[in-house]
Amino acid sequence: MAQHAESTHYVPENLPEKIQHFIDGAFVDSVSGATFDVLDPVSNETYVQAAAGQKEDIDLAVAAAKRAFESGPWPRMKPRERARILNRIADAVEAQDARLAELETFDTGLPITQALGQAQRAAENFRFFADLIVAQADDAYKVPGSQLNYVNRKPIGVAGLITPWNTPFMLESWKLAPALATGNTVVLKPAEFTPLSASLWAEIFRGAGVPDGVFNLVNGLGEEAGDALVKHPDVPLISFTGESRTGQIIFANAAPFLKGLSMELGGKSPAVVFADADLDAAIDSTLFGVFSLNGERCTAGSRILGERAVYDEFCERYAALEKNIVVGDPHEKTTEVGALVHPEHYEKVMSYVEIGKQEGRLLAGGGRPAGLDTGNYVAPTVFADVKPDARIFQEEIFGPVVAITPFDSDEEALQLANGVRYGLAAYIWTSDLERAHTFAQNVEAGMVWLNSHNVRDLRTPFGGVKASGLGHEGGYRSIDFYTDQQAVHITLGPVHTARFGATEHQPEEAAEAAEDAGDA
Repeated sequence: MAQHAESTHYVPENLPEKIQHFIDGAFVDSVSGATFDVLDPVSNETYVQAAAGQKEDIDLAVAAAKRAFESGPWPRMKPRERARILNRIADAVEAQDARLAELETFDTGLPITQALGQAQRAAENFRFFADLIVAQADDAYKVPGSQLNYVNRKPIGVAGLITPWNTPFMLESWKLAPALATGNTVVLKPAEFTPLSASLWAEIFRGAGVPDGVFNLVNGLGEEAGDALVKHPDVPLISFTGESRTGQIIFANAAPFLKGLSMELGGKSPAVVFADADLDAAIDSTLFGVFSLNGERCTAGSRILGERAVYDEFCERYAALEKNIVVGDPHEKTTEVGALVHPEHYEKVMSYVEIGKQEGRLLAGGGRPAGLDTGNYVAPTVFADVKPDARIFQEEIFGPVVAITPFDSDEEALQLANGVRYGLAAYIWTSDLERAHTFAQNVEAGMVWLNSHNVRDLRTPFGGVKASGLGHEGGYRSIDFYTDQQAVHITLGPVHTARFGATEHQPEEAAEAAEDAGDA
């Protein structure tokens, strides 16, 4: 069984008395006065009331964002001007990273050391896009003596950003940074389970010099505030991170407006361990890959496929290390797995643990850690000999639960890896270079890591296939999503156009003009 520390109820100082919306440069309550309870995951007690946004609150936020886009300075600033402000945002995030991590840990149950890393990554997201918008180059083509063609990028308008409750502050930065960098205005709807850290953006942006109306924040439930944002006719872009079923609903609701959509959805990612792999590195990486961030990560390698020759050794060593994982108070620096985000999610994960006991061989974990009687604690849980039709093999659990399955050939491994509805990430462990690249190119995943855990350069695309998403963000893909690419064509020299309606012309003139037109 995993190690544990007695759970304490640490409460950060200076928590807000209430959480409000931020609309057009001001903190405001909901028009209706509606609120919802926010719990901390260690005690499951309500620690604050948050404003519950409804359609009328979304309408006010979108109207403010639209005014700021149509008549404000933000879209009209030179890239260097916006970049300076983005860098000031990054400076402010870095200056208070310890406070951000403290609040994030309290609100989400993430271990404090991992929350600190997320705060630092959030600052880096803003620095990255500050650099990118200054350095970016767009296409230009010249047809000698005939035509010049170039691409003019333009911000699109109001971007609706809907973010999840796992690592919320960092994932909000992931959307906010490129949306703002490219000159759009935004309405952010954070997850209702974890609104605390999102409320800090308002002061950070105001202090950095972001004009009123450019950034707007509406808290609330997905089926109320989120639904109204998706359906709003003045919001042409929706970027959503969350589970696949919600993504399907958003897709349907956005369809009548033909909105631009970027959706990073669920995952059930395979980690494939071949017999020739560096087993020590593979075990360390696959443990970290599913149990870090409490297992609440979209790219978790929650299905481990082990080649038969090393399968038994892998399972034995993996389970032995699970027993050393420290589960406990998220604010303790020694904690490796904290409390799950909310009692509803805890019940979901525990239901899968019980299902797994009927579908696989329990090697470790399997319930609440001894001594942690309150809070949403689940012991890191390992199931072996899991069949490919098992629910714990097929369905996203989003918690510290892993299923291990043996395979006998490369072909079987690929079939197992691709045998689910998801396709977000994949991890491959082998010393055979040809196999590594061949397998990577055939696995149905938007992202593949070879002999590596989940580390990613911000320039690379992030996104999935199948039920794991629609579109890509990251680097220039984010710039593409948040801008319209307008093609401008300039004719150089005399214009040759077919003279329709001319009383006298030669047939060869029309043929020459059609050839010059190019698209005839």
